[in-house]
Amino acid sequence: MVESGYYDLNVSFVPESSNRVEELAATAGHLGYSGIAINYPANSKISVGDLDSEDIEIFSAVAIRPKNASKIHSIVDRYRDRVDLITVCGGIESINRAAIENPRVDILTDMNMGRESGFNHVLAKAASDNNVAVAFDLGSLIRLRGGNRVHALSNFRKNLQLVRKYDVPYLLTSSPQSVYDMRAPRELIALAALFGMSREEAIRGLSTIPEAIISGNRPPEGYLCEGVEIIGTDIEDECSRGDDIV
Repeated sequence: MVESGYYDLNVSFVPESSNRVEELAATAGHLGYSGIAINYPANSKISVGDLDSEDIEIFSAVAIRPKNASKIHSIVDRYRDRVDLITVCGGIESINRAAIENPRVDILTDMNMGRESGFNHVLAKAASDNNVAVAFDLGSLIRLRGGNRVHALSNFRKNLQLVRKYDVPYLLTSSPQSVYDMRAPRELIALAALFGMSREEAIRGLSTIPEAIISGNRPPEGYLCEGVEIIGTDIEDECSRGDDIV
């Protein structure tokens, strides 16, 4: 993983869109990103082998849009070992809570419940304890107009205060569904200032925090499988010396 790069971990893959993964990756690289996560809808065919790119790193993700909270745990268990990231799209209080209380979930997006932020002190504490990141979807600030945009900014300000108070991991994203929705990191940093996020905080939400999420999901060096790990011994060196290996 490229250190100190910028990452958008909430790029949606829309099957009927003409934008292929290669186009999304090339555009993201041109805008200054080091990596993106392609979020496939749950129950779709996820072909991780198709996610290679010479431009930037591409991570596989599944975007879960449950109809009710009781479905979240089973869907998470189904995909946890198949993708790099698990994202839950909220919007209902029970779904927001179930996602945040599940430590196997990486990111909660779309928290807003109508004009309410969908986030409170109880959920912020749980997100911090379970290391579930909340996403600030700055694409909504671009798409919304008038009173809806004002409410979104107000909710972001409230959520930012909770993120700071409880040390909640967070991300910035434009939630693009096509190359035309993508925004450069500098644009997202500027938009984040509209609701009081400092430049340093915005950079962390685009770089070190997403890097930490990805790194935390990858097995440590030397890991082979559950219960097996390579430690210390260099087999090639042993063989070159002609030593017996038992």
